[in-house]
Amino acid sequence: MSSTRYFITGIGTDVGKTVVSAILVKALKANYWKPIQAGDLENTDRMKVQAFTGMSADYFHPESYLLPYPMSPHASAERAGIEIEIDKLIAPQHDNKLIIEGAGGLMVPINRRNLMIDLIPHFNAEVILVSRHYLGSINHTLLSLEALERRGVKLKGIIFNGDKNQDTESIILERSGARFLGRFSETNELNRDFIEKESLKFSDI
Repeated sequence: MSSTRYFITGIGTDVGKTVVSAILVKALKANYWKPIQAGDLENTDRMKVQAFTGMSADYFHPESYLLPYPMSPHASAERAGIEIEIDKLIAPQHDNKLIIEGAGGLMVPINRRNLMIDLIPHFNAEVILVSRHYLGSINHTLLSLEALERRGVKLKGIIFNGDKNQDTESIILERSGARFLGRFSETNELNRDFIEKESLKFSDI
């Protein structure tokens, strides 16, 4: 029987996927895996999450693809002379919960045939969607949720990044029927203490 897998994705870039991944790894004492890292190879998201959580290397799995350019995975791979093959993306096997961090949003292409959303059923994972409040975020969030529903992808729920915005959050949750999993605070001091504090909010997911 496979372990529980949560696929962390966002409504766009820079919405807080890596922060949520660190918070949940800490909260659940889960393992972490980012299948595709595009750019920032000297300080990958795996390195960041491990530093933020202070957990041992045993919890962290190496990327399947390390791509040199900070671009969409398909473009970064093509520039590097690589083709990402979905069948070569095999989730680590263990008895612990696994946090899988995606790259970009759901419709980011990983090659000329597959999008990021295609990886979720491939890994038999449930989605945790990260939404951040900005002008247009309602549209981006509902479009993401509609794409998941249309493809029959399992949704665990939504985590909001930032202070509560009742107008935005209420309409998203009412229209989608998605489960509210919680929120984390925006901060200018992203460090181990912050992750530890925020992780206490998510221990029962």
